[in-house]
Amino acid sequence: MGQAKPLPILITGGGRRIGLALAHHFLNLHQPVIVSYRTKYPAIETLCEAGATCIQADFSSDEGILAFADQVKAETTGLRAIIHNASAWMAESPEHPLSDTLSCMLQIHVHAPYLLNHALQGLLRGHGHAASDIIHFTDYVVERGSDKHIAYAASKAALDNMTRSFARKLAPEVKVNAIAPSLIMFNEHDDADYRQKALNKSLMKIAPGEKEVIDLIDYILTSCYVTGRSFGVDGGRPLR
Repeated sequence: MGQAKPLPILITGGGRRIGLALAHHFLNLHQPVIVSYRTKYPAIETLCEAGATCIQADFSSDEGILAFADQVKAETTGLRAIIHNASAWMAESPEHPLSDTLSCMLQIHVHAPYLLNHALQGLLRGHGHAASDIIHFTDYVVERGSDKHIAYAASKAALDNMTRSFARKLAPEVKVNAIAPSLIMFNEHDDADYRQKALNKSLMKIAPGEKEVIDLIDYILTSCYVTGRSFGVDGGRPLR
């Protein structure tokens, strides 16, 4: 009797940067992947050609989040993991009402993972002890705060707290952990001056690249014991 096909890993916001790198990493390991995306970048076409299931999703409303959950349930009867990578970075500014800024940050970083974890928990359960995972991407500012991105930091702090709550709720079948990164990789348009200033903010003085996060996620998925924890990937920046 042949080995059962592995269950897919769901990655939200998988069309760019770390989410995209994770999707290709798992596909290269012959691990099925489901990706949510908001805008159809050329990278999405590449993912589809590589075998990923790509679903357009609008997380700006609860209805959009739940509609996406229904599409996932139509695609698969089980999930190996959910990686909540979808994120937005919005500062307080005179151009936007403060209530809009707060609502936007809470919607993407709190409503989306909260509703998806509840809606899709049935796909994660029933596969054995510590057989499934949820991973939340938070931020190193959860502990430090941010005077220019107050709503962003607060929403990520709420997600950090939800990590422990869902770990309690879903154990021992599902492990729930968080990754709290600082600078991992630059954008193409970042100039040399900005890059040097950003590098100087950490003790390690480098932008390590997506492999640092991929290796950590591989460890979390392999573990049968670690749950309810937040892993800082920040080069020692909080110690500066």
